[in-house]
Amino acid sequence: MKKRNFFVAIAMSLVMSILVVDPVWATTSTDLEENQKKLEEEEKELEKQKKDLEKQQQDSQDKLDETNSQIDDISEAQGETKDAIDATNSELVGLLADIELIKEDIANKEAEIEVTNAEYEAAKLEEETLYAAMVERIKFMYEKGNMSYVQILLTATSYSDALNKAMYIEELYEYDRQKLAEFISAKETAEAYGQQLEEEKGELETSEYELELEQAYMEELLEEYKATYSDYEVKLAKAKQDAAVYAAQVKSQQSSIASLQKQIEQKQKEVDEAKKATEEAKAAEQQQNQSETSSGTSGGSSGGKSSSGGSSGSGSKDTSAPGSLTGQNVANYACRFVGNPYVPGGTSLTDGADCSGFVMAVYKAFGVSVPRTSWAQGSYGREVSYSEAQPGDVIYYGGHVGIYIGNGTIVHASTQKTGIKYSPATYRSIICVRRFI
Repeated sequence: MKKRNFFVAIAMSLVMSILVVDPVWATTSTDLEENQKKLEEEEKELEKQKKDLEKQQQDSQDKLDETNSQIDDISEAQGETKDAIDATNSELVGLLADIELIKEDIANKEAEIEVTNAEYEAAKLEEETLYAAMVERIKFMYEKGNMSYVQILLTATSYSDALNKAMYIEELYEYDRQKLAEFISAKETAEAYGQQLEEEKGELETSEYELELEQAYMEELLEEYKATYSDYEVKLAKAKQDAAVYAAQVKSQQSSIASLQKQIEQKQKEVDEAKKATEEAKAAEQQQNQSETSSGTSGGSSGGKSSSGGSSGSGSKDTSAPGSLTGQNVANYACRFVGNPYVPGGTSLTDGADCSGFVMAVYKAFGVSVPRTSWAQGSYGREVSYSEAQPGDVIYYGGHVGIYIGNGTIVHASTQKTGIKYSPATYRSIICVRRFI
């Protein structure tokens, strides 16, 4: 019996050495547990790094969105400034045309003034001529005896002579009156027309001055618009440069997150292997202890009793397999957890998950690795139309995701108040539908 127990002990030692996964060749379940804890800590650290990167990526994405919005605003303002430049240029062209027309009108008015001045000079000459004729006539009359019209009548020798003299006097008076009226009319007409032309010329010159002031203002405004446009060009170039930087950061961070996700998955496999090795080592040690204990008794019946103790270490969690990887199985499996809590940042189907954590955990159960954030899940897999949606597809609403289960319904981790629940697929505006399998 002692010889048999010795060989059993040797065999158990060999089994434990085969099950060892730690690089330093741990030989006991304690060593394996320590190795498992170390791997779990490394996995947590990778998860933390991933969360930090995801936060950085979200910050970069927010900055990229803000910068793209600035680009749109700057482009719109630049377009408005370009329209203002075009409008100002058109107005300047109109002003310059008006100024040229007024200059032509002034030139024509100056020509008219020259003609009027000539007419005025002619009227003045006629005045001088009339005046000289009157002076000569009066001088002649006075040189002949300084007679008045009354004296002429008194010298009449008969009634007919007096009548003749009276008619002569009347004709002479009418001639002098008519000539005087002509002189006054010609002089007043020339003066009035000359004054009118001068006033019209003054109005044209005033209009020309005002238009030139308007031209100067429009040219100054045009220069301001051009300076503003150039400033927008600088701001737009800077914003586009910033956007390119943020886009590169997002792309780099996405790549880093994907790399970390692979490391996490690999580390999870190592943790699972370590857990398995630890459990097998504990079982082997327990079996060895039972064998050593049974070797101290005289009978072999006690060995049958010990066989029932191996089941005492089984866990209480539901480990039932979700089935093969099909969209319907994914949808059915997701529905098992309706009523469980919503936990921000959570990824546990039983203890609580957020919307993207719920989707990730469901697919993880089928061996499918998907991104952690809803934004990343909204671009993962391939896109299908809502009319083509099938159970297991993921619907992205912009900051939120849910798993389509058919008949226009989704299952999703909704809010902390409602937890994991069913909702109509169109309860929010759908951004896209993604198929992961």
